[in-house]
Amino acid sequence: MLYEDECSLSNTATVSYGWSKKGEQPQIPCKQRKRERQTVFGSYNYDTGQITVSFADKGNSHTFKKHLKKILATYKGVSKIIVVLDNVAYHHAKKINAWIERHPVLELFFLPPYSPDLNAVERAWWYMRKKITHNRYLKTLKERKAAFWKMFSHFLKPNIELKTVCEINY
Repeated sequence: MLYEDECSLSNTATVSYGWSKKGEQPQIPCKQRKRERQTVFGSYNYDTGQITVSFADKGNSHTFKKHLKKILATYKGVSKIIVVLDNVAYHHAKKINAWIERHPVLELFFLPPYSPDLNAVERAWWYMRKKITHNRYLKTLKERKAAFWKMFSHFLKPNIELKTVCEINY
């Protein structure tokens, strides 16, 4: 079973927490520049702690299908892959439904609306933001992607650290 979701990486700084005087908003000094963004698709294997990641300039049915192809290649030879995911519009696209029908090894299981707490990979995105985007200034999107890969490269194989971060406790 895989938990799939998307997040975005951008070259903008975010303030998430920190000490400051009452009534003052901490600022991260950075030059104003053209905003850049990339979509990151991630599919987290709850059993092993492994994550499959794809980058795209934009999240849409075309780039989502590319990610599904990467999942098939990663889990080649597996008889059934259940992908748990949210209800973003392009997950329901006719193009995706037709493609899934031709690849019966994949089964999409849609979560109820507004339930990110049921999607384990959401915790991976939270962890990533905490470690590489919140309260940190990186000059370019390229630097942010490099920080992402530095952190996530060891999660591409079965991993106890990511398994601990993504654990669902109910």
